[in-house]
Amino acid sequence: MVDPILKRRPPLGAQGTAWSVCVPFSAYSLRANLQEANDSLTAAASESTTPLARLSLQPCRAVTKGEWTALWLGPDEQLLIGPSADGNAMAQGIEGAMRSVPHALVDVSHRQSAVELDGPLGTAMINSGCPLDLDLEAAPIGFCTRTVFAKAEIVLWRRSESCIQLQTWRSFVPYVTGLLALAAKEHGL
Repeated sequence: MVDPILKRRPPLGAQGTAWSVCVPFSAYSLRANLQEANDSLTAAASESTTPLARLSLQPCRAVTKGEWTALWLGPDEQLLIGPSADGNAMAQGIEGAMRSVPHALVDVSHRQSAVELDGPLGTAMINSGCPLDLDLEAAPIGFCTRTVFAKAEIVLWRRSESCIQLQTWRSFVPYVTGLLALAAKEHGL
């Protein structure tokens, strides 16, 4: 369960940059030959109600359909995230669609949480603990990658021009939000 104090932070300073801990969601790690898996999902999408119809085949990019997103983490790895209530249905849909494709689909919902930053100073706050170039040219909308925020492993996902989500293990959320508070202070927020 997410600490209710961390669920929502008010806007910080005049710039209006804020962060919040996202409500619990479903998260699945999928390992497979992504082209074969994507072909199977696309073929099955027309004959089933699978919430996720395709995977991300472009390196470091996310693909969203409805409320489900596939984040490319490697040539054979995706992180699938969506609403908590739909997790089992999505997993069953993928398992059914990929019967003939060797794969591993693991529910990692219990370990995952996310912190979302929205506002003009979000990238500067993240860069206080993350070495990536988060300029829009280097990290456009839909960009995602596994990286670090100080000593916490994260999956960074740019959802819009001003909104970035940091996926991390639940036990790292207090550490990540504590560092964000320090970064906000450094930026005069």
